Amino acid sequence: MTPTPRRTVLTAAALAAVAAAASGSPAAAVPAGRRVADTAAGTVEYHAWTSAADWRAGTARGTALVSGDRSGILLRRSQGTIDYTDPHTGTTSAWEHAQWLSPEHRTDLPATELIASWNADTPAGTFVRIEARATYTDGTLSPWYTLGVWASGDEDLLRTSLNGQRDGVSSVWTDTVAIDDPAGPQRITGYRLRLTLHRRPGSTLTPVVWRVGAMVSDVPDRFEVPASVPGPAAGVELPVPRRSQNIHLGRYPEYNGGGEAWCSPTSSTMILEYWGRGPGAGDLAWVDPAYDDPQVCHAARFTYDYAYGGCGNWPFNTAYAASYPDMQGVVTRIASLTDAETLIAAGIPLITSQSFYEAELDGSGYGTSGHLMTVIGFTAAGDVIANDPASPSNAAVRRVYPRRQFENIWLRTKRYDANGVVRGGSGGVAYLFFPARVTAAQRAALAAVGVR
Repeated sequence: MTPTPRRTVLTAAALAAVAAAASGSPAAAVPAGRRVADTAAGTVEYHAWTSAADWRAGTARGTALVSGDRSGILLRRSQGTIDYTDPHTGTTSAWEHAQWLSPEHRTDLPATELIASWNADTPAGTFVRIEARATYTDGTLSPWYTLGVWASGDEDLLRTSLNGQRDGVSSVWTDTVAIDDPAGPQRITGYRLRLTLHRRPGSTLTPVVWRVGAMVSDVPDRFEVPASVPGPAAGVELPVPRRSQNIHLGRYPEYNGGGEAWCSPTSSTMILEYWGRGPGAGDLAWVDPAYDDPQVCHAARFTYDYAYGGCGNWPFNTAYAASYPDMQGVVTRIASLTDAETLIAAGIPLITSQSFYEAELDGSGYGTSGHLMTVIGFTAAGDVIANDPASPSNAAVRRVYPRRQFENIWLRTKRYDANGVVRGGSGGVAYLFFPARVTAAQRAALAAVGVR
């Protein structure tokens, strides 16, 4: 569960603007050969730069292509030294830097939101800044928005999002660029991403970025979503380890103190362990040896966003997962439980974001304004098998939730809380973690939800 209700704030602003709008949106025209994920209309698109050809298509300013089985970019020639002042420590340090600028990506749909995610290796003494600039319907451009100052460690600077960025058309809410007035004429019709790679002056170390991309969406405002029918994963359950966030209540208050604040890193830990990845004994030496499941504490520390004040920054969690060898992570939206079943059938669990009050999800025993859990399978009848970290113990983490209830609380964008007040929903946000080398079936499943 998120420590502050930024998702609610973001969606409340949108709801105020679209109160008189229709609940649906027209289907976007999709060029031949391009896939936009949705059940009825093109409302979600994910695009990434990952291959050697992708990286060559961008503009390199001191970066160079990584050769080998996996393509990426690194800092080859410094473009000079710049100062960076850590907003959370006040420390100013000099850094060499280089940049890579993506081509303009024209979206297949006019979008109201953009969420970038990235995968990078950042040795001590290095970090990356990720920025996005949106093109609007009328051809004007947003400023370069910072969507993350990120390093896998915290020795040199404190990873952070940047609050207060806006231009009168869109605003940045932690990790999301959102159009301020979704009922108005402006949409995001294209974007560029910019990566700035940093290292200590005189160092030969370098960050390496393996993947950068963005999900754009124009999900209809709706209290109810279309019902799906059980599909390819009926009766499939993946062997995902069980981890409870609640056994960590009160631990490490500097990282928001465990319990409900740690749903995201706890979920990320479960999926990483499923793929056989996670911190080693040396990495965990800093954790109090009296604490069980120290890997959850580790994930909380290294997903913590010092501006947001919590571990719920979506791209910081996918970047953390991808900091382990040969792992990738993306933030996207999933259109239906049928698409989720496609992933499960191929052996890919997913992390989902949802909001609900207790009576809306039978068997939950709680309500939440924002919570992450893992979908690990489906019963023969099509109900959802979830590893829900909001459980009193690891043994209690496995839950079976009614299909229709789960689908609606996850995919809707509007909801009523227990007091009848209109609140927001995530609209199907999900994290996907998967190895750099996947099977043919897994590659096809990812492509089916718009991820390559």
